[in-house]
Amino acid sequence: MLTDIWTVMRKELKEISNIRERIGLISILFLIASFGILLPWQMGRSWIESPITLIYWAWLPLFLVITVVADSFAGERERHTLETLLASRLPDQAILFGKLLAALTYGVGLTWISLLVGLITINLGHSPGSLIFYPPDVAFAVLSISLLSGGLAAGAGVLVSLRVKTVQQATQLLSIAVMVLIFLPTFGLQMLPAAWQERLLKSVANWDVTQTVLTVIVILIIIDSILIGAAMRRFQRTRLISE
Repeated sequence: MLTDIWTVMRKELKEISNIRERIGLISILFLIASFGILLPWQMGRSWIESPITLIYWAWLPLFLVITVVADSFAGERERHTLETLLASRLPDQAILFGKLLAALTYGVGLTWISLLVGLITINLGHSPGSLIFYPPDVAFAVLSISLLSGGLAAGAGVLVSLRVKTVQQATQLLSIAVMVLIFLPTFGLQMLPAAWQERLLKSVANWDVTQTVLTVIVILIIIDSILIGAAMRRFQRTRLISE
């Protein structure tokens, strides 16, 4: 099974690489420069010490995975290669998890590269003379949340890509979902009365950071599991071929 998953995953990573080449490497380099050089240089040591930066590391893999996962099944359908893939000897789970892990590897991989570049930037520009590393609790939180955030996008993306007929449809649906996920809480907070906003902000300020991070991790694990389970139930060869 693992060999079959790796076969599909390698095929998908090659296709993702081809897609990125058509779009251009400049956008990827700009992204790494922004999260690995510009922001760390501006924020200084707080970039690797403040829990606020978790917001960046939750958003980045989400965005990156969505840019490629829409192509997972909808792209095969558009290129008329889905039937050939489904007619192969590969098990259902190998096909599904190979595609899911490829998108996750791309998004989380670039995120962790940005993390490493950011650490180098901090040491070059803000080091007092000794090496600076991410505190263990921050490193655990960043790695866990970025991985699970990418898993959220991969699970939802594969599920959507299984249901729609074109990459454009999948991309639009996933983009709308991300916009709602990001902007709804922001605008919702702004619509609250000023007294409620102040009370909510004071409550958030009193949260225990470690407990909050662990709660977020547990919630993401549950959501990821539900999405992947739904994708596994949706993946039916006969149904996909007839669609």
